[in-house]
Amino acid sequence: MNKINQYWTFGAMALAGLILSGSAVAQQVNIEAAKKEGKVVVYGSVPPKSMGAINNGFEKKYGIKVEYWRASSTKVMDRALTEWRAGRPGFDVVEGNRGVQLIMRNNNMFGKFISPSSEKFPDKFKDKQGVMTPWRFLPISILYNTELVKKGDTPKSFNDLLNAKWKGQISMPDPSRHTTTAQFLANLDKLIGEKAQPFVKGLANQRPHMVESLAPVANVLVRGEAKLGITYVKYVKQYKGPIDYVMIDKFLADPNYANLSAKANNPNAAKLYIEYVTSPEGQKAIAQEGEFVLYPGINPDIHDAQTVAERSIFMDTPDEKEFKKIMGEYHKLFF
Repeated sequence: MNKINQYWTFGAMALAGLILSGSAVAQQVNIEAAKKEGKVVVYGSVPPKSMGAINNGFEKKYGIKVEYWRASSTKVMDRALTEWRAGRPGFDVVEGNRGVQLIMRNNNMFGKFISPSSEKFPDKFKDKQGVMTPWRFLPISILYNTELVKKGDTPKSFNDLLNAKWKGQISMPDPSRHTTTAQFLANLDKLIGEKAQPFVKGLANQRPHMVESLAPVANVLVRGEAKLGITYVKYVKQYKGPIDYVMIDKFLADPNYANLSAKANNPNAAKLYIEYVTSPEGQKAIAQEGEFVLYPGINPDIHDAQTVAERSIFMDTPDEKEFKKIMGEYHKLFF
């Protein structure tokens, strides 16, 4: 994989190369035209309960209905691409992580739009082309079932997952099918250097409990079907049950975007929706649901969230060809 030589962290952080310094100018939104359209169709990866903090607030404020379809970022991309190539795109806004969003951008699926509120984000977050709108980021850690694993017995790092006592007790998404997990494994050299490749092989030998995407890992932990899981920190807030996260030295994280369809059926409502999710009101609402957002001074409702933010390192993003290659390699390794 081609590596980006510089990276940044949020708070004390410096991302380099992932999001270029912005020069595009924000566009004002026609609220009355948006209200006349009456609805906005959003495809996204945030669980509906959490996204309700955004969608319900938007509907109440503007009287515009949000039709929200949720799946993993990979499946969101698959559906959006299939519709796009068939000439019948059904989405006005598509939300998801950087890897799949870049693939969609390269298929010319996005229209140019910079929300006024996103101009308050640090320049490093902004897309110079004015096509992709960042609105949150997603740190990954080790989560654990607090009833099955005492706090003093938790792994202190990813390398600790290779301990024999965790064999068959780890849940994670299938990296041969889930793009973010493939991206995460391919970026582990940022955390553990030359040990990254041996670690991935050792992780495969631990016979992990494979699931479709990152969200089901939390369900597996809550049900006690595994003791540990590799998934997003935010799920300790978003899933009820005996789960917590490990405060590791550094967290790999992925920025997420809310982007305008180049063929939106409701373009004004779509622009207003993107403006809302990047506004202080929208950012505060979703932060209370455990999301790490980009508006200065707003942190999620998770213990030690600022420390997590300060320790976050953003992942390099494979292109479509690289994704296919590494996911094929992981299929051979894990199965």
